[in-house]
Amino acid sequence: MARIILISGACGCGKTTFADVYARHLVRQEGKTVYVIHGDDFHQGFVEPEDKGAFFVDGQASDRVRWEDILRFNWDCIIATAERALREGLDVVIDYVVEDELPRVRALAAGRGAELYYIILTAEAEEITRRITARGDTDLLERALFLKDKLGAMPENRGHLYDNTGKTPGEMAGEIRLEDFRVEDPRG
Repeated sequence: MARIILISGACGCGKTTFADVYARHLVRQEGKTVYVIHGDDFHQGFVEPEDKGAFFVDGQASDRVRWEDILRFNWDCIIATAERALREGLDVVIDYVVEDELPRVRALAAGRGAELYYIILTAEAEEITRRITARGDTDLLERALFLKDKLGAMPENRGHLYDNTGKTPGEMAGEIRLEDFRVEDPRG
């Protein structure tokens, strides 16, 4: 049975690095090919002016994109790509911030008969601040701390949080037991 391993978390929690390391870990452990989807790759496809407006105006494409439309577009691309990989029998690792999109990923897993695992990386606020500052993305700091609190407080995220403060991606890969992060099929 194919699997979807969904990795979420605030900016600076190490989603992208961990997704790559964990995929390689799975391949070494199981010898099965894994397809990794980095949501930020879709996001970086948008080259836009600083002044963002509407993505669609009266049904016509606009030269300005609203944040909500960017997220919807990115998730449409992620879901379509993941579905294609699942059709090929591949396990899929998705790394992107999950706020309201878990039902879409659940539906994809159910529709493709795949098991779904959901890991939300978190870290202490000081650690997130240090990581973001070190990579020069201080404009993301406020959003990162907001997301840390939001994701930690969402009821559907209980049991899926993993604090990686002070841990390397390799340590995390060796420590995480995938079964502990399984999302139960709501159909029973």
